[in-house]
Amino acid sequence: MQQSMTGYGRDERTSQNLRIKTEIRALNSKFLDFSPRIPKELADKEAEIRNLITDELKRGKVMLSIELELDDDSNLEVQVDEARFKAYFNRFNSLSEKVNSQSSDLVKLALQAPDVIKQQEIDPESLPWKDIKAGIKGAIDQCLDFRKQEGDTLTSKLSDYISNIRGGLKSVEENDASRTDNIRTRLQKNLDEIKDRVQVDENRFEQELIFYLERLDISEEKVRLKQHLDYFDEVLQKEDFAGKKLGFISQEIGREINTIGSKANHAEIQRTVVMMKDELEKIKEQNLNIV
Repeated sequence: MQQSMTGYGRDERTSQNLRIKTEIRALNSKFLDFSPRIPKELADKEAEIRNLITDELKRGKVMLSIELELDDDSNLEVQVDEARFKAYFNRFNSLSEKVNSQSSDLVKLALQAPDVIKQQEIDPESLPWKDIKAGIKGAIDQCLDFRKQEGDTLTSKLSDYISNIRGGLKSVEENDASRTDNIRTRLQKNLDEIKDRVQVDENRFEQELIFYLERLDISEEKVRLKQHLDYFDEVLQKEDFAGKKLGFISQEIGREINTIGSKANHAEIQRTVVMMKDELEKIKEQNLNIV
């Protein structure tokens, strides 16, 4: 089952006196690009958190946010630095008198000044790491569910695109049956038109014709293209986290389509090749979204 690299997960729970909010966002990236935004109290757990993300999400630009909030506001210990408050208040009051202002907001301004009010900090030693870790896993699980749903949609689209290329290959095979006969007939007709004016070595002409037709032969390309299409379908349906492998197979499909186009010398086959290239571009674009 394929997964999209785009995903979102959120978990919120309460443990002891803490509200634990965890959020994960994932976007496309060639590799795993992890950007954590965690409280300083969890700094020593960053390596373990990174391992949790790496083991589960594998690939993509992953942004993790963890917020820890004290749950019971009534138990918060708010400390006021009275000396600092008085210093700010007196300074603001002095400035107010100089401009003859009767502002009644000086107390509010002094209380909002830096380092006047200090709220109770979370004790790192008392953090419920087991519950925080469970919150991270909960957000990861949600993100994975999101990715799998998106992956189902991507798989369906890729299957359709491959099916369209397979239909194009069938059209190429049908037109190729008469292509060489038409080329031989056209060259023979041109030769007949100049026979009266030019001496022609029929044996040499036949040898050159065979050599020319061999250069235009696309039998091997058709066989290889079919094999690549079958392999793409097999990997898409049976392998997990196959984004990079599908990208490599797409490159091989493109090589065969391009070679068929360069050798075709046939208007209908050329039109079919353009269609197959268009479908292949859609495949390459969607491959970028797969883990």
